[in-house]
Amino acid sequence: MNWILLFVAGLFEVGFATCLGKAKEATGNTAVLWYFGFLVCLTISMVLLVKVTKELPIGTAYAVWTGIGAIGSVVVGIFLFKEPATFWRVFFLSTLILSIVGLKFVSK
Repeated sequence: MNWILLFVAGLFEVGFATCLGKAKEATGNTAVLWYFGFLVCLTISMVLLVKVTKELPIGTAYAVWTGIGAIGSVVVGIFLFKEPATFWRVFFLSTLILSIVGLKFVSK
């Protein structure tokens, strides 16, 4: 169950990064709503991270959490913000995914 919660926490990290990107593009009340979404996602992500670190090693949990956030943010950047999907970006994204999977398998 903790690994599922950690994955969800990572998705909320992607959410708060996405909200920051959208807030940067917005103005007025729309920007305020995106910043509010940022705060909600940040809070949920942190609460879940704290919860899972009671059972999982902090180093592993934090690395997986940030990795999910990084992978998700790059994917969102490519599809939502039209960032380039170059060979090297995809290559290093793949190595990050393999590292996260590896950490899960070597952790108790």
